Amino acid sequence: MMNPFDLVKNLQGLQSQMAKLKDELGDLRATGSSGGNMVQVTVNGKFEMTDIKIDPIAVDPRDVQMLQDLIVAAHSAAIDKIQEEIKEKSGSMFGGLEGLNIPGLNL
Repeated sequence: MMNPFDLVKNLQGLQSQMAKLKDELGDLRATGSSGGNMVQVTVNGKFEMTDIKIDPIAVDPRDVQMLQDLIVAAHSAAIDKIQEEIKEKSGSMFGGLEGLNIPGLNL
């Protein structure tokens, strides 16, 4: 069992690391693509779309639905990538707390 004073010290360090990670989230970037890179969407760590690139060949006024689907798929791929980056960055923070049963923290 962990010493309560060590737990408080670890939680204070974790709080500091989480604040730092929150600040860094805006700097993270991930790009997802679809349609053989015809559509590329970039999101940041706050899940905000920061860029979109569409190859002119994907713009067919007779098939707007296809372009919409490509945008949604590229955005989804970008979100998956940024979630993985966030998971990797934050995973090291929780390294010493896995065995603890702290309400609200699903470790």
